[in-house]
Amino acid sequence: MRVLLLGANGYLGRFVADRLLADPAVQLTALGRGDDADVRFDLATGSPGALTRFLDAVHPGVVVNCAGAIRGGARELTRHNTVAVATVCEALRRSGCGARLVQIGCASEYGPSQPGSSTAEDAVPRPGGPYGVSKLAATELVLGSGLDAIVLRVFSPVGPGTPAGSPLGRLAEAMRRAMQSGDGELKLGGLGVQRDFVDVRDVARAVHAASLSAAQGVVNIGTGRSVKLRDAAAVLARVAGYGGALHELDGPPSMRAGLIGSPRSGDAGLDHLAAPSPYPDGCGSWQQADVRTARDRLGWRPRINLEESLADIWMEAACRI
Repeated sequence: MRVLLLGANGYLGRFVADRLLADPAVQLTALGRGDDADVRFDLATGSPGALTRFLDAVHPGVVVNCAGAIRGGARELTRHNTVAVATVCEALRRSGCGARLVQIGCASEYGPSQPGSSTAEDAVPRPGGPYGVSKLAATELVLGSGLDAIVLRVFSPVGPGTPAGSPLGRLAEAMRRAMQSGDGELKLGGLGVQRDFVDVRDVARAVHAASLSAAQGVVNIGTGRSVKLRDAAAVLARVAGYGGALHELDGPPSMRAGLIGSPRSGDAGLDHLAAPSPYPDGCGSWQQADVRTARDRLGWRPRINLEESLADIWMEAACRI
């Protein structure tokens, strides 16, 4: 099976590439903006015609799109998450390859949900920020394209390679700094949110399964279990061997908002602040996936527990200089 992977150098794309390369039946070609891609092509600025010519030459049976942007203004997010997907869909429609499209979506497309609920694929999307809007628009383009396509709505991916700027990445970095300086307490902000954390390697397994299946439409990829960020912080402290006290900063959101990011000089007692508030995905205080569709249509279940994912995050943070 010939697979064309878009965005192979990204956080998810690297693990998807590893998973696909482990399948001896897969012949993988990587397309991206970096020098180490097999073919250099910018989906946000390249023309559908140029991509069509490449598709006709390579003739893949599956196209996996992990490309996109998670940060930036509305214009940049729209270019990389929506316009790029429009280019992919139009190129596939023009091409004679007949490839199946596996598009990586995200839970931010749903927006906030009711605490205690599990979000199923038929929930009405109400994204709470420009990132979720740009990804939802991409999903709608894929679903309306007439292609053989599936969109995997990935909830909160964690594990090795977790970006240092993400909430869990910042927690690990703050803990590393506290241990390095011998601080006996760690002040953390914004830990009240609950998210469905799914290991990035399990996500890669889901992409592989989706590539081989005939399932179409939207499929949630998560664990079906929502975890408080403060509980994840406690697990991270345990796997890191941090024996200090974890103190959660409280106070009104306007006060906490001033503490987001790196501590300001002169903020006594806030030398190790982590985790922005509100959680930067526009999804409010709660998200939890209903994962029955992934089980029933892809034969997929998560295998890696959160403690293992956090241990891998900690190993990378501990080795950072």
